[in-house]
Amino acid sequence: MYFAALLARTEDGWEASDTELDDVETLSDLADLAREASPDEDTVLVLIEQEDAWFGVVRVDGEDDPRIYVSDAAAAQRSAYGELLLTDELLGREPGADDGPDLDSLDLDGTEDGESEDDEEEGGAATDAVPHSPVGDSEILDDLGISEKELRALDADDALNTIAEALGASEVLETVR
Repeated sequence: MYFAALLARTEDGWEASDTELDDVETLSDLADLAREASPDEDTVLVLIEQEDAWFGVVRVDGEDDPRIYVSDAAAAQRSAYGELLLTDELLGREPGADDGPDLDSLDLDGTEDGESEDDEEEGGAATDAVPHSPVGDSEILDDLGISEKELRALDADDALNTIAEALGASEVLETVR
């Protein structure tokens, strides 16, 4: 189950709105959606979580490029919303690089219905390029009172609530949950 919300900083504090990401196809679309939430070009945070698996924070400050933090890149890669955030730049890849195996070069005999436990322990070919760890700007919330160390220590199951509480926005976030 997914949850996504926008937190826009205003003169009166934080305003929250839930957001539908079905029409968002790129990170640029997501940044535009965030900018629409703050006509005064104040800070907007896009908070996304997949229950108990991963969370992501996208920060948009006016017309600046969005800053991104994802708690578990490999888990997020298996998610349509996570794929929005996992840009080649964020993953340290050359733009347009193929992260999957070259199926033409593999010797497939038709018995590959799924990964064996050995494949999972070794990371499996499809996830080799994406780490099972945080990626992105871990200092994304430093100036808002959440240090890099605190952000990295958050559990996926309550991260957004913890972030909202630290920002003084837990009540407004709860209204859109």
